[in-house]
Amino acid sequence: MAQNVYDRAEFFARYSELPRSVGGLACAPEWPAVRALLPDMRGSHVVDLGCGFGWFARWAREQGAARILGLDLSRNMIDRAKADTSDANIEYRIADLERLDLPAAAFDFAYSSLALHYIEDFEPLVTSLHRALVPSSHFIFTIEHPIYMTPMHPGWAADADGRMTWPVNRYAIEGPRVTDWLGKGVVKQHRMMGTTLNTLIGAGFAIRHVEEWSPTIDQIQANGDLAQELERPMILIVAAQR
Repeated sequence: MAQNVYDRAEFFARYSELPRSVGGLACAPEWPAVRALLPDMRGSHVVDLGCGFGWFARWAREQGAARILGLDLSRNMIDRAKADTSDANIEYRIADLERLDLPAAAFDFAYSSLALHYIEDFEPLVTSLHRALVPSSHFIFTIEHPIYMTPMHPGWAADADGRMTWPVNRYAIEGPRVTDWLGKGVVKQHRMMGTTLNTLIGAGFAIRHVEEWSPTIDQIQANGDLAQELERPMILIVAAQR
């Protein structure tokens, strides 16, 4: 089972204060890039892996999706999603994505936002998901870019402008990485980009789009804190097709 930090009271309280937790998709800077890749939602059956507060599930329903199933390991997440949703066509369930078990050919679209970098073994998940999608359907997800999540060596220094020097630390060594993010001892699973893409291909998916997301000039002008995201890719966006 993946580590479930979101059911820690202090962690969840801090997570709930993040801009994207308060303002939803509009406050996720990568959302415009993700939205540009999404297929027509009308009449579709959607599965959202790591649904969190249910922001995407509600958006998909607004766009005409027929039914949405939101899955998350965290009871706190599912309870919050249910509390914020009043639509019988959106269902939320507690589920461990490490043991994904969905009916065959049940969904027209799969989505995941910043959840799959917690999954230790990616291959069984994408194999199960491929089986659960109808032919020609799409799977779009975001994860922390593997360069972004790689801890930097404590001996590295900042340059004259305060920017950290590179390269990344042990990029080719895959596996768990422990970081202090909103709390102590958060475990994320590091995979090289090639491993992620080749696992999808091996499961039968075709890669349609890969984007190493960085903020636009307009976004940086609106939020100066985003300027640091130009130093290395923050988020990896992948669009695949069954």
